[in-house]
Amino acid sequence: MKYALASMLMTAGLAMSAHAQQPSAAPAVPVDYANNANWLCLPDRFDACASDQSVTVIEADGASRVEPLVPDADPAFDCFYVYPTVSLDPTPNSDMIAGAEEMSVAHAQAARFRQHCKVYAPLYRQVTLAALRDVMAGKPLTADGAMAYGDVKAAWEHYLANDNEGPGVVLIGHSQGSRMLGQLLNEMTDPAQRDLIISAMPIGYNVERSADGTRGDYPWMPACTSADQAGCVIGYVTFREEMPPPAQTRFGRATGEGMNVLCVNPAALLGHAESANAILAANGISSSSNPQADWVEGEPQPTTNFVSVPGLVGTRCVNENGASYLAMNVNADPADPRTDTIAGDVIVAGQRLPDWGLHLIDMPVVMGDLVALTERQYAAWAEGRSARE
Repeated sequence: MKYALASMLMTAGLAMSAHAQQPSAAPAVPVDYANNANWLCLPDRFDACASDQSVTVIEADGASRVEPLVPDADPAFDCFYVYPTVSLDPTPNSDMIAGAEEMSVAHAQAARFRQHCKVYAPLYRQVTLAALRDVMAGKPLTADGAMAYGDVKAAWEHYLANDNEGPGVVLIGHSQGSRMLGQLLNEMTDPAQRDLIISAMPIGYNVERSADGTRGDYPWMPACTSADQAGCVIGYVTFREEMPPPAQTRFGRATGEGMNVLCVNPAALLGHAESANAILAANGISSSSNPQADWVEGEPQPTTNFVSVPGLVGTRCVNENGASYLAMNVNADPADPRTDTIAGDVIVAGQRLPDWGLHLIDMPVVMGDLVALTERQYAAWAEGRSARE
C-alpha cells in the first residue's frame, strides 16, 4: 500500500499552521466512539492495523531474508495513534468513513506498533486535502479545526473510560495527527491522565520548546534522553544531511520567540545513531516522491511491503543556523551492493521542494527504533508505577 499522491504533499501545510486560529463554527454533532465503526484500528479486529508487516531484510552483502512481524502474545500496554492529513474527501472536513487512504496510512505508520502494544486509532473529521489546497491557493480556511480536535479528544476520553484497564499508553501521531496530540497534551492537567502516558511521539511536527524546556508545547513532559525513560516526548522533523532546512523551511524552524524545534533521535536513544533501524516501503512511499531505486541492482525486487537495510541509514539531531532537525544520511560503501538512493523527497513537476525535507519518510527512517522504544519505555513506566504503589 502507498499513501495517496496529494496526501503527503499537503500534510505539511497543516503542520505549519499549528498555532493558527481556526474559524469559529457551531458545535459539531459528537461522534459516538462506542460504535466500533468509528475506529480505524482496534485490538483483536481484522483492520488496517492487522495488515501484513513482513519485511525483507537486505544485508550489506546483498543477501536477503523475509522476517514476519510476530506480535507479543499478550501486549502489556496500549498505543493511541492519530493519523496525518490523508483524506481525499471533497469537503473541508472528512467524513467518518475509512477510505483507502486512511487504511493505507494506518498500514504504513501504525500497524507495526502492534508488535508490543494494542493499537487504538480513531477516525476523526480531519481537515482534508481539499481544504488545504484551497488555503495554499490563497483562499480562506473553511475547515473546522476545532471539530477535528474535538473528535480526537472525544475518542481519547472514550478510550480512557472504556478500554484502558490500567496499563500505560504511548501516544503516536504524524503531522496533523501530531498537532491533535499536541493540543491534547497541552490541555492535559489531570495528574492521573498524565501518569498513564508512557511516552508521546508527535512525529513530523514542530514541537516548540524554550532552551531550558520550561516554556512552549506541553513543557510538563520532558524530552526523552534515555531509552529507559518514561513520561517523556520523542519529536523531530527529518531532512537529508546534505540538504538542511532552507531559510523559509516549513519544518525545523520555530516561530515562537526564544523557542527551538524539539529533536530527539530514536536511534541515539538506543545507542546506534550511526545505524538507524529504518523500515522503508519496498516500492517507495508515494507518487509524490521519486521512485525507489532497485535495492540491489540486478536482483529481484522484494515481494514484501517493507524493506530493512541494516547499517545503510544513519540519523543525528542537528541544531545550527537557527534550525533543529533530524538529519538522515546514507552510509555509502562501494563494497555494499545495496542502493545509496533512498526515496523520500517531495517532488512536484519534476522539482524537489527543499522546504519539505523528508516529511514523507519521517517515521520510516527510524520505524524499527520507534517500535523498540515503546517496549523499553513501558518497562520503565511499569517499574516507576510499581515503586509508587
